[in-house]
Amino acid sequence: MTVTTPEPLADPRRSRLSIALVFGVHGAVSGTFVTRIPWIQDRLDLSPGQLGLALVMPAIGSSLAMPLAGRFVHRYGGRAAVRGLISLWCLALTLPALAPSLPALCAVLLAYGATAGMADVAMNAQGVEIEQRLGRSIMSGLHGMWSAGGLLASGFGILAAHLNLDARLQLAVTALVLLALAQPICRSLPDLRAPEEAEEPPRFALPPRSSLVIGLVGFCAVFGEGASMDWSGVYLKDITGASTTLAAASYTAFSLTMAVSRLAGDAVIRRLGAVPATRLGGAIATLGGVLVVAADHPALAIPGFALIGVGVAVIVPLAFAAAGRIGGNPSQAIAGVATVTYTSGLIAPAVIGTLAQATSLTVSFGLVTLLAFALLLSAGALRRAEPNSTDGNAAAMSPKNTSGKDLSTI
Repeated sequence: MTVTTPEPLADPRRSRLSIALVFGVHGAVSGTFVTRIPWIQDRLDLSPGQLGLALVMPAIGSSLAMPLAGRFVHRYGGRAAVRGLISLWCLALTLPALAPSLPALCAVLLAYGATAGMADVAMNAQGVEIEQRLGRSIMSGLHGMWSAGGLLASGFGILAAHLNLDARLQLAVTALVLLALAQPICRSLPDLRAPEEAEEPPRFALPPRSSLVIGLVGFCAVFGEGASMDWSGVYLKDITGASTTLAAASYTAFSLTMAVSRLAGDAVIRRLGAVPATRLGGAIATLGGVLVVAADHPALAIPGFALIGVGVAVIVPLAFAAAGRIGGNPSQAIAGVATVTYTSGLIAPAVIGTLAQATSLTVSFGLVTLLAFALLLSAGALRRAEPNSTDGNAAAMSPKNTSGKDLSTI
């Protein structure tokens, strides 16, 4: 098999920093919106059921629009696609607070999710391309930057809510600030384009079969992530008797654990390799699930949720990296993996709640534990995530720049 070595980057450090900041901006939009959901609920006088219906719309819009992203990336190049889609995503932040009714909010959140999903695919495709040219793992750190951006923005959102600022004003100002920040960041991205001989993807393409197995690995990880983020507080309060304050703090603690683990994850992946790192993550998440299921006190449940977060943190970045090395259209494969993976985040809270209603929350997290254990068995599907893998159409074999410097050290 002939292995094609990608062209080296003209400015590797600048390229890596730029794509990391793009991930941070994307996460900041999400973190800002989440903090003002209570304001939107109060303004429209929504019941919990009505709010739940509205909050499903971003995931639906994202899943429907993700397959469209490959065509944007192919036609306009990675840099222009990321710049255009991340700009739309920033502007979409202004819309939810302006919705005058529940139907309007659902429509707005459908569009909000669509821009989020397409921007997500474009920036992950760009991240995988840069990773290949660097010849070392960076995807975990990029997703860590997304988490960090969300946490930082949520802090400002919480402050705005505490000061009773009108969400319409706050979201508009935040959107404009993030939009302004995104422009110079995106201009610094390398202009990576598909080969001229590559066939343009269709307007709407189903995920390639080769991405489905990888997507199922991501599905298992995101199920544990979504279940823990949405239900850890309830679990602590109802099962272990934790105080309301301690239960409420569980989301922030879990998010911090995820962010720190992803920022440190690339070092683990470089040392162990993608498949062993996935197996290690699956083992840690399984141990965390066992602690949660066995917990009758917060002192046991909290470390359990933390271990679930540590264990699944690097799986989704590795799944995107593996998808980006399938076939001649990385963005289409990434869209396929993202669609399968994020569907897990959509259904996990509902599955946990339904199973808990029929049995108990303890049984529900037994399912989370089983899916975490499945990561140990399916880790081989992420072998393509190795930066120097020759399993795909392109491989980054410690490329050199014109000065002869080894880019794998950057």
